Amino acid sequence: MTKISILGCGWLGFPLAKALLSKGFSVKGSTTSDEKIAILKNAEITPFLIALSENKTTGNLTEFLENSKILIIDVPPKLRGSGTENFVTKIRNVIPFIEKSSIENVLFISSTSVYNDDDTFVTEETIPKPDTESGKQLLETEQLLQNNSHFKTTVLRFGGLIGEDRHPIKFLAGRENLDNPDAPINLIHQDDCIGIILKIIEADYWNETFNAVAPSHPSRELYYTQKAKDLNLALPKFNSEQNSGGKIILSARIENVLKYTFTKPNL
Repeated sequence: MTKISILGCGWLGFPLAKALLSKGFSVKGSTTSDEKIAILKNAEITPFLIALSENKTTGNLTEFLENSKILIIDVPPKLRGSGTENFVTKIRNVIPFIEKSSIENVLFISSTSVYNDDDTFVTEETIPKPDTESGKQLLETEQLLQNNSHFKTTVLRFGGLIGEDRHPIKFLAGRENLDNPDAPINLIHQDDCIGIILKIIEADYWNETFNAVAPSHPSRELYYTQKAKDLNLALPKFNSEQNSGGKIILSARIENVLKYTFTKPNL
């Protein structure tokens, strides 16, 4: 039985852990919340209380990684508002523990924010030129992991994450003067996030980089207006004068190389 450690059992990591358990894997999961320890344990996920900071890591990382072959890093950078920290340093502090462990393969959950918003089609061959602090730190972290010879790292760059309990329209409904009405959406459903991760693990695709975004890219105005109608929410209003375009992330490599078929292609 292959053992997998998931650093960050949150919105994506927790259902991912349950999906891995259903496939016969043994799963360890970390959380920063005392209250969630019991939740993980009840789901038959071996729980660990682990917190990362710029200066140190707290929790038993050695035991968390012990006997695991695969490490999934699903820790979002907290780079908005006050009290932000250096995400690259946080992950750098974890690397010595990985090097000394049984981990052979790392899956790093990144974001398409490593690409800027030029009007263009983006593939894995596109050179990332992030224009946000989050994108810059994610790219640096990707390189930090992929350049380490002690383990193989696959980087998975997700678009905007949505799910049954999470959708941008809930924040955009009824708002006015929204910008970029013609910009294409680059979203992916939680179910496909999990499906793609399972496919990478089952197919043993390491030392790779994948963009993961649903293949449907309607404009922001069309998509969010229709989604508001579907959910009986107040319609958002866009300002056509504030239109700077946007990128379209292509996930052809997910479909062609991984042979993955999106379960929620139209969102």
